[in-house]
Amino acid sequence: MTDLDTFITGLPKAELHLHIEGSLEPELMFELAGRNGVEIPFASVEEVRAAYAFSNLQDFLDIYYAGANVLRTRQDFHDLAAAYFARAAADGVVHAEIMFDPQTHTDRGIAFAEVIEGLLSAMAEAEAKHGMTSKLILSFLRHLPEEAAFEVLAMAEPWLDRIEAVGLDSSEVGHPPVKFAQVFEAARAKGLKLTAHAGEEGPPEYVYQALDVLHVDRIDHGNRALEAPVLVDRLAEMGMTLTVCPLSNLKLCVVDDLANHPIDRMLALGLKATVNSDDPAYFGGYIGDNFKAVAKARGLDREEIVQLARNSFTGSFLPPDAIATHLEKIETYVAAHA
Repeated sequence: MTDLDTFITGLPKAELHLHIEGSLEPELMFELAGRNGVEIPFASVEEVRAAYAFSNLQDFLDIYYAGANVLRTRQDFHDLAAAYFARAAADGVVHAEIMFDPQTHTDRGIAFAEVIEGLLSAMAEAEAKHGMTSKLILSFLRHLPEEAAFEVLAMAEPWLDRIEAVGLDSSEVGHPPVKFAQVFEAARAKGLKLTAHAGEEGPPEYVYQALDVLHVDRIDHGNRALEAPVLVDRLAEMGMTLTVCPLSNLKLCVVDDLANHPIDRMLALGLKATVNSDDPAYFGGYIGDNFKAVAKARGLDREEIVQLARNSFTGSFLPPDAIATHLEKIETYVAAHA
């Protein structure tokens, strides 16, 4: 491990783009399949890992949904999230805003309460055990109709005081943000923050729609915004946070090589970019792996790495006083590791 790797590991950081179902490691998949008597189409952990050699978003989603089938009980969702929090804490994460896809589970007959109560118990445990705070983002599946999103928002009603935001994920191409204009408006009226995947595989127009139709507070991914200089200027002027996921971008062929990743170009253009892991069990690494891999590939210096960490807090949904406290801790850490 290089000195820079060690610096990255200890640097306080927040993770803003993490799909909790995407942190399901093959070992836990097999454990839960056995616990719940669920058959899975793999004979071994190695076979599962071999199946992760997908080359586009849809191929990934197919195996992602198959893996999620082993998640059945409140304890399963607790164990899933607890495993993520332990890995994140080891990577210096002190705050995480995790997305969950309730429709992936309710459509299989799993009660919404089983999903969210398992996650909430793991979040409480993470704060007690690791000192890590966290928030929940309820993500709508964009390949399903808007009516289905309204149904899951209604299911979430008893827990809205423990849900920070709604998001929009799954297959991007052919499912523009405008498709979910009404449900996002309804979520905003309920006091929820808004975020949406845009500009990963979808065109810059999807980023415009996320801004102008959904009125999001944050953009997940946003890479393809770089194709539209006017849009880049607007995002920079707004201070709009982009939750970028380098290893995911590589695995899904959003970039052909990390050496060509635009993370430092984003910073140079004044964009509030952050580094995140997306679906780490499937994409080859958690947040520390993402920082280290893109730092090495792009030759990031310490100031760029520190700026990415600062952005992770200023782009979070934490209250201003908590953000200020985290920023002070970053400066203390940097001063101690000059």
